[in-house]
Amino acid sequence: MCGRLLGRRIEWHHVIPKSQGGRETVPLHPICHRAIHAAFGNKDLARLYPTLDVLREQEEIAGFLKWIANKPPDFHAPTRRPRP
Repeated sequence: MCGRLLGRRIEWHHVIPKSQGGRETVPLHPICHRAIHAAFGNKDLARLYPTLDVLREQEEIAGFLKWIANKPPDFHAPTRRPRP
């Protein structure tokens, strides 16, 4: 999703959440995977962001991708959910 090389740790993301009937998975950095799920619930991912290309265009994810772009593959930082 972010365009960086994968590191030692990889998590598999259901593009359409498994709970919403999705089967396709893609490998992601753990921090990228957490950023997706911190920003959106499964229903929104399935309904509004059914592809990585659409997800990348979303403002919060686009900002995250700019921030993470130059970090090393195994970079880790706490992922926080936005405040309501």
